Amino acid sequence: MADIPLLDWQQYETDLSGFSAQMGKVARETGFMLIKNHPVSGDLIARMFEMADAFFALPIEEKAKLDISTNRNNRGWAGVGTENLDDSQPDQKDAKQAFNIGLDLAADDPRILAGDPFRGVNLWPDVAGFRETGLAYFDAVLTMGQRLHRAIEMDLGLPQGYFESTLDQSLSTLRMLSYPAATGAEGEIGAGAHTDYGSVTLLMTDGAPGLQVKPVGGDWMDVPHIDGAFVVNIGDCLMRWSNDIYKSTPHRVLPPPRPRRSLAFFLDPNPDAVIKALPGTGDAKYPAITGADYLRSRLDATYIPKDLQED
Repeated sequence: MADIPLLDWQQYETDLSGFSAQMGKVARETGFMLIKNHPVSGDLIARMFEMADAFFALPIEEKAKLDISTNRNNRGWAGVGTENLDDSQPDQKDAKQAFNIGLDLAADDPRILAGDPFRGVNLWPDVAGFRETGLAYFDAVLTMGQRLHRAIEMDLGLPQGYFESTLDQSLSTLRMLSYPAATGAEGEIGAGAHTDYGSVTLLMTDGAPGLQVKPVGGDWMDVPHIDGAFVVNIGDCLMRWSNDIYKSTPHRVLPPPRPRRSLAFFLDPNPDAVIKALPGTGDAKYPAITGADYLRSRLDATYIPKDLQED
């Protein structure tokens, strides 16, 4: 049976080539790994969970003012039953709520005024410290994800810095997630089986069980929890970029026995980055596409129309 390997960020700092080789092996097999001793502080992680808890505890009328359906920029609140991540189960609705923030831009930023894809202001709840903590966490995990791409460059034989110009103004999303405890209802699911859309995902969980991964040729298996460690996985965009050398593996969240919270950081490329087979990966299996067009195609298939959502 496949397992979820544990990598140590301290090796990244002292032996990048060794870390890169380990990461590359995982990326070619399960596409899922745990990373401990990373540079994101435990205090910041704890504060981010506190802010998420405070937001999700707000009355639904307050959260609804920030509904993600009010904009095309993938920002704001997604309520329970508004998403379906499992394409094979079109009538299934995920039992979770979420809140998204992205790259923080001023309302008069030229990219917003020009109507660039996914360029909009963040929506902020009336929760003391939420904005400051959210942006600090966003920046810390974004930096870790960008640095992780140095190991990817080394593993794939790319020039150092190859990804820098494709990730410096990224479409990344910090998504806070809250799953209610299981009710036992037939067909209940926390998050349906899916693969992530972007380059890499860096996920921090609170330890509540539920996350499972399905390796190629294997059965569903639990992803272990290690206090303070990120769960890191390859997304579909990087699988496409690597010409299928790296694997984006299906995963899901079962209804947890107790309320579950997580902080998911989806590192997507810049909107104008051209996603095509990387040098040295062979004949291209996919046509070139921009980061913005790829993300839009995936998000449009995820959200359930208003008239089909739960009341």
